[in-house]
Amino acid sequence: MRKIFLCLIFLIIQAPFGYTQQRKIDSLKQVLKAAKEDTNKVNLLNQLSEEQKNISNYDSSMFFASSAKLLAEKTGFKKGEATALRYIGIVYWQKGNYPAALENDNNALSINNQNGYKKGIAADYSSIGAIYESEGDYPKALDNVFKSLAISKEINDKPGLATNYSNIAIVYSDQGNTEKALECALKALDIYKEKDVNDTGNIARSLGNIGSMYLDKGNYTKAMEYDSMALCLYRKINNGGGIAINLENIALIYEDRNEYVKSIDYDLQAFDIYKKEGDKDGMAYTLIDLGSNYTKSKKYVEAQKYLDSALATARSIDSKADIEYAYQYLSTLDSIKGNYKTSFENYKEYIAYRDSLLNEVNTKKSVQAEMNYEFEQKEAAQKAEQDKKDAITRSDKRKQQIITGSVGVGLLLVLVFSGLLFSRFRITQRQKKIIERQRDIVEEKNKEILDSITYAKRLQDAILPPLGVIKKYLPESFVLYKPKDIVAGDFYWMERSDDMIFIAACDCTGHGVPGAMVSVVCSNALNRTVKEFHITETGKLLDKVRELVIETFEKSESEVKDGMDISLCSIDKNTRKIYWSGAYNPLWYMQNNELKELTADKQPIGKQENQKPFKTHLIDLQNGDILYLFTDGYADQFGGPKGKKFKYKQLQEKLLAISSFNMDKQKEILDETIETWKSGMEQTDDVCIIGIRV
Repeated sequence: MRKIFLCLIFLIIQAPFGYTQQRKIDSLKQVLKAAKEDTNKVNLLNQLSEEQKNISNYDSSMFFASSAKLLAEKTGFKKGEATALRYIGIVYWQKGNYPAALENDNNALSINNQNGYKKGIAADYSSIGAIYESEGDYPKALDNVFKSLAISKEINDKPGLATNYSNIAIVYSDQGNTEKALECALKALDIYKEKDVNDTGNIARSLGNIGSMYLDKGNYTKAMEYDSMALCLYRKINNGGGIAINLENIALIYEDRNEYVKSIDYDLQAFDIYKKEGDKDGMAYTLIDLGSNYTKSKKYVEAQKYLDSALATARSIDSKADIEYAYQYLSTLDSIKGNYKTSFENYKEYIAYRDSLLNEVNTKKSVQAEMNYEFEQKEAAQKAEQDKKDAITRSDKRKQQIITGSVGVGLLLVLVFSGLLFSRFRITQRQKKIIERQRDIVEEKNKEILDSITYAKRLQDAILPPLGVIKKYLPESFVLYKPKDIVAGDFYWMERSDDMIFIAACDCTGHGVPGAMVSVVCSNALNRTVKEFHITETGKLLDKVRELVIETFEKSESEVKDGMDISLCSIDKNTRKIYWSGAYNPLWYMQNNELKELTADKQPIGKQENQKPFKTHLIDLQNGDILYLFTDGYADQFGGPKGKKFKYKQLQEKLLAISSFNMDKQKEILDETIETWKSGMEQTDDVCIIGIRV
């Protein structure tokens, strides 16, 4: 999955750029010459720092901000000092020096908190959120941006609101939550366009962000439309950073359309601008994309050069997201060149960085940040209501004192009675402590086991393709995945090879921890078959996977007959032909309002007597037809009025009934149906259903 390269923005109202911008800078410099050493001069220096930043002249921006800081300290002008510190932080952030950027922004926040300057506090939180986003720490990024959003709402700061919606959209986009990202980005754009805001620079940024999100959804027409509008505005205001970002976005569109020559041309234009401005994060990502383009063009020497340079640049600024993607593309390149050992090492590094950025803990913390913001909003409303009640309560103070006295007498009686029971209570407590000690020992052991299983889930999650990636290449699709336990024997798998997209629903022997261990072996076999052995015909692909799985388990001294059932589909993006093979699990497909079935081979992916080659089926589908790949967990779930299995026939009837709905709605209905069917009964097995409208 390629990173969408977006630019986080700050709570600063942008001024016009280009010739008008330079005239404004020249005018401010003239005023500065005659300025006295007071607070007005601090404001002038900060304004010059901001204007220089707006035209990407970061060295000059740093000079003016540093001068403002020194004068503000000398004159005791705290508000001006905080603003200067934030502008210094922005320059460090742009240059990729994130620790220095954080230090200055946190110092600015401390000063503004002490002086109660809310607009400055909001700006500081926004800046800090931007830095954490660049480092790939999405929970901290969201936490800070939500704090900024709350303050912007409180003081009715429209530019601040728009900026925060834009920043939240970027973090959601980085995490693959494109729908939520698009919703926030469109909110930001609407505010920036309002007459009393009319912020050209941020309108351009929002257009570019929205274009990138449409690219992530695979909607090239919309992506090109928004990116072209953004590029036009950026050129109009002569904003080099914005021009570079949208050149890069357009390059990504051409790359997805396999127009590599055009993509490389736009990448090189973007790289020249990033290099001129000293933007190492932009340089790193553009180098990665150049490596990707040259790999797809089969120019491997050039690809290696650009990807090695990308990794070195990303490491120099410790950009985890860029390092992740550099390793991913290096692994693919080494695999194509036959360097399988190096490919595997790079792939392990890629998985490690991906896990650190998109693991379950980060996702939970991101949701918690959103919940914290909503809670604080509700808490503020409740406090206002409580203040009204307190005013009424004060008028009844005398009555309350009488009531309190009565309650005190009652409590005294209770205390006397409690004394009589105290001796009995002490005996009971001794017995309780003995029981609690035994319980604590059991709970500690259970916690150790649960912690181990939870960590195993993180490892198993690493083999699952992110849902955002599946949506990117198969926009009209859903994955309903409901493990029975913390870890699962079922898993879903997707991989790309040139113009082929492979996707499968897999059911390994057992569930829970044993099933999860088998799933890792089987997933690795699928990856190796496509990437290392370059097998694309689905029947032969399953033959090779079976061979690799058996080979792995034969290393054990005891006889292991574990394996998996699978429904495997490959889609040719150019010819739109669909190929399918299955081991025990069939394929259902909806065509002309009729549900049809392809029967799987009655043999598993694993050790078995009388093994036969798996068959490859070719299906002729039309636009709007739907594929359903699944394991047996849904049909085998016990429940309903009589506590019986759901069964395949009822599942077929349900799919026929909902096939006219969009894929997300189908997933929602299937999920609600099985939860209702369970009616409080324990889940029988892991559940995995994949739906794809072609």
